[in-house]
Amino acid sequence: MLLNQARNYSPVKILSLFFTFILSMLVCSATAQDKARVLVLTDIENEPDDAESLVRFLVYSNHYDIEGLVATTSTHLRNTTAEWRIQEIVQAYGKVRENLLLHEPGFPAESDLQAIIKKGIPVYGMEGVGPGKDSEGSDWLIAMVDKEDERPLWVSVWGGANVLAQALWKVRQTRTPEALDQFVSKIRVYTISDQDNSASWIRKEFPDLFYIVSPGENYRHATWSGISGEPWYHFASGADTTLVKNPWLRENIMENHGPLGAEYPEVEYAMEGDTPSFLSLINNGLNVPERPDYGGWGGRYELYLPRFLPYRRGEQEAAETRPIWTDAQDEVTGKDGRIYIDNHATIWRWRDAYQNDFAARMDWCVRSYEEANHPPVVLVSGAKEIQLRAGEQITLDASGSSDPDGDQLSYEWIHYPEAGNFWRWRGITLKGADSASLSIEAPSQLQLDAPQTTHLILQVTDDGSPRLTRYQRVIIHLMPTMK
Repeated sequence: MLLNQARNYSPVKILSLFFTFILSMLVCSATAQDKARVLVLTDIENEPDDAESLVRFLVYSNHYDIEGLVATTSTHLRNTTAEWRIQEIVQAYGKVRENLLLHEPGFPAESDLQAIIKKGIPVYGMEGVGPGKDSEGSDWLIAMVDKEDERPLWVSVWGGANVLAQALWKVRQTRTPEALDQFVSKIRVYTISDQDNSASWIRKEFPDLFYIVSPGENYRHATWSGISGEPWYHFASGADTTLVKNPWLRENIMENHGPLGAEYPEVEYAMEGDTPSFLSLINNGLNVPERPDYGGWGGRYELYLPRFLPYRRGEQEAAETRPIWTDAQDEVTGKDGRIYIDNHATIWRWRDAYQNDFAARMDWCVRSYEEANHPPVVLVSGAKEIQLRAGEQITLDASGSSDPDGDQLSYEWIHYPEAGNFWRWRGITLKGADSASLSIEAPSQLQLDAPQTTHLILQVTDDGSPRLTRYQRVIIHLMPTMK
């Protein structure tokens, strides 16, 4: 494939493309050991968005190790599960897997995925928690947490959480307190709001459980709705809404993209409301799953005790009893030049990148390597965490970055103050913020009583079609002047 692509290039360009291709494959291999383990709980078929999210989830399936796909209930699907729909979409994925492997390694076999499709108990919420309420889904979740693997298990909850609740209930009933603590410590939860009454029970009963959520059922206010929610929920944003509407999706995802694209249904409410729960697991150089406060494609969250929120209409109200990873605000300049300060912005600020990336991967389902675009490889010289004192200057150099398709690269260094704890950025000079080499200078009059931290994000974008972006995060520790 690479040789076919290079036929019209000079020998020097051929060598450059070859080494860039090898480098990109080495990067994929190097990050394989850092893959997250993920198990999905989905109330698929309650509306189209779970099926939409599953299509995207599968074209990124080489970026994480999928440990289970479990059909569940929710407040929107109370007495049945639709594991058959998961099977259909996985079967369609199997038909394009060989083509996906032309572009990146590591896509799992269809048979392996079919073997881990399970179902929860077909009842609502806490009706499915307690003695005699085990299901193949809850038993499988326990087995995956117990698996001999040092990595935690990310439980990505797209619907109701009672499969997780039953697993936790059973382990508490059958193991010592120490063994229960060990079990809980291996779980990471990112849930799309609270879609049954077991979710608040889980957080109350297991206060040490790592839990990301916009609590309650107010979807309009939830961080995850920043994925696409403006057309349906009518909140303001500075993102391009055409990228999350059916005309764009038909052209770039559904039509002429093979069997998997054909399984992507049209949007009825908001596109892929469940997708943020796994976007942060994609190896793009920006995401740091264990640090929701750093921000990434899945949004940004801070650990605190949120204000009281009613749980759900017609049911007993439930206040949070302990800190959780929940809604945080970013200040972002939109495409209209206006400044937006809200939690939705922590996701929609990356919309061009995550939609273009999805479109490119859907191209991989049907196109050869030379006909498709592939993301750049970002390399920044030096340490990814640096110290800077008053009066000092540091240079960051990303000129070693490259593109596997030989595309031209553009560079943008973005200051991300919300990800750190230093906000007085004025006075610190950035030179070359739109080039591969960035110079950072701290003013001599900068005074700090204690070390503080701020983040820079290098965003590297190629000029292919669609344009693809990868990142490098650099954490700057601003140090007090030595006395």
